[in-house]
Amino acid sequence: MLRLSKLADYGVVLMAELARDPECGSHNARELAELTRLPFPMVGKVLKRLTRDGLLVSQRGIHGGYALARPAEQIPVSKVISALEGPVALTACGVAPGSCEHEPSCHVRTPWEYINRAITETLDRVTVADLVRPASAIAFAELGVR
Repeated sequence: MLRLSKLADYGVVLMAELARDPECGSHNARELAELTRLPFPMVGKVLKRLTRDGLLVSQRGIHGGYALARPAEQIPVSKVISALEGPVALTACGVAPGSCEHEPSCHVRTPWEYINRAITETLDRVTVADLVRPASAIAFAELGVR
């Protein structure tokens, strides 16, 4: 079964929450944990990693918190996932050439590369903004995602 880690899942949820009302400004980690009903310690960890990877900006102080580093329309879901899990890859050979000892004689490597590329391209086309649009079903249909 293919499944995102909790870390990546929470990251997508937090990014969507920040994109929901961009005029609101920033939210601190505790507010985001309450809004999303996610565990506070994990929220802090995810926010720090997303900030380190340039997807969020943080500001200290009484009115500080976290905000998207750029408009939600410019942040592909693939970047959120890779910031928290590393490169999107279904198999070891999908990470980088030479990652698997069986690579030279593997007969399914090329099909797996094709599948991995299709998944990555789809995640590249879906943005954080798509996750919060009321008509997201329409947007996903336009992207070829069902």
